[in-house]
Amino acid sequence: MGMSDDLKGKVALVTGGSRGLGAAIAEALADRGADVAISYVASAGKAEAVVGKLKAKGVRALAIQSDQADTAAAKPLVERVVAQLGKLDILVNNAAIVAKGQLLGDPDLDTAPLDRQWQINVMGAVATTRAAAAVLSDGGRIVFIGSLNGTRSLVPGVADYVGTKAAINGYAKGAARDLGPRGITVNVVQPGAMPTDMMAEVFGNTNAPDAFLDLHPIRRIATVGEVAAVVCFLAGPDAGYMTGGVIDVAGGLGI
Repeated sequence: MGMSDDLKGKVALVTGGSRGLGAAIAEALADRGADVAISYVASAGKAEAVVGKLKAKGVRALAIQSDQADTAAAKPLVERVVAQLGKLDILVNNAAIVAKGQLLGDPDLDTAPLDRQWQINVMGAVATTRAAAAVLSDGGRIVFIGSLNGTRSLVPGVADYVGTKAAINGYAKGAARDLGPRGITVNVVQPGAMPTDMMAEVFGNTNAPDAFLDLHPIRRIATVGEVAAVVCFLAGPDAGYMTGGVIDVAGGLGI
């Protein structure tokens, strides 16, 4: 096994687990002994490659094709995890998109991608959480991947993205209140910039400009592993008294 076995015997679902942060979280959970299911939309090859890496760590793993834009897909996704891995202890709501760039007031504002962003980032994550809450083990864990943009708006052109992530923060607090009596914790991790496809969509590549790095007390972007480690802590046995939290992993950006 990996660094510790504190998640041995647990079953986790990581949505959007075929690439970027989702894949890193899936691997980090497996390193700690958890069996891991990942969902993906289109990247079947990438998803199966992640499953191969997970199985090589000695855990059970599977990839399930499921589009988070379709809220009706949430229940079958969760049911399949339980059917194939026996239960569900940990849900990591990672799947999300960013629709970039146009400013409100732009006469050519294309609202279709903005509406899709709300559908995936909010309604899809909510649907998955509802489905999971019905079957999650007592003492289970839900971790939402938010964004530093959920509590601040760092750049122009992201009003809808900021709105989706702020909505998740509120929803997570409500879920923490509802599920607390069962010992289930619900927290949000807010990463700043990471070297992922999403960052490449915003900056054109994964090299953050100097002016952006200047805003960080710790003058670099995160590694996906640093963010995944915080998710694993929240998913683990030592975080049972942390719930309703919104935790920044962002190098001090925005403090």
